[in-house]
Amino acid sequence: MNQVFKTVQPSDHRIALFSLGLAPVIIWSWINPHDRVTWWLESIPALAGLGLLWWYRGKFPLSTLLLGLIWAHCVVLLVGGHYTYAEVPLGEWLRELTGGTRNNYDKLGHFFQGFMPAILARELLLRKSPLGTTEWRPTSRWLGFICGSVPLAFSAFYELLEWWAAELGGAEADAFLGTQGYNWDTQSDMLLALIGATVALLALSRAHDRSLCHLRASAQAQ
Repeated sequence: MNQVFKTVQPSDHRIALFSLGLAPVIIWSWINPHDRVTWWLESIPALAGLGLLWWYRGKFPLSTLLLGLIWAHCVVLLVGGHYTYAEVPLGEWLRELTGGTRNNYDKLGHFFQGFMPAILARELLLRKSPLGTTEWRPTSRWLGFICGSVPLAFSAFYELLEWWAAELGGAEADAFLGTQGYNWDTQSDMLLALIGATVALLALSRAHDRSLCHLRASAQAQ
């Protein structure tokens, strides 16, 4: 199985398309953001992810479904980085529509913080651990539990990063924290990540299996 991916590079064109589709969003996000420091804090994960996709494009090509989810997650991050999560127009529109008291775009970001990583964890475990067969089929009922736990753990670690940023940056880190005066912001962020992971696993596991089968067939056909 591993030898197949050492000799073919079926994802090169997809990474190029991924980059072409993301480049306009990066450029727009970079131009005149609300706060440059916050832009870097929020956008670094998207830029790092893009770099890792290029680095591993021939060594470990990802399924098309996962690439699509990564792209969507990058867009969410870049939009939040441009406006800050507390001032994204979409969140303002929803606040006015629902009569709420805060901009909840950050909750969408934390939902995606569980949604995409759950499928990423699933792909890695199916392809690189005893939880998957040589056909990348699940071999244990623990797979779903682990794939849901990984994003939740990452979400908790991200909350620690926000705490450290607040300690180091003081008032300058307020836009990065984005609590907007909500006392239970940290707990609700982690809950949204868990909900996102659960929804992704329930809704996309079969589609993910098909996408993996297509990737494997493409690699073997080379």
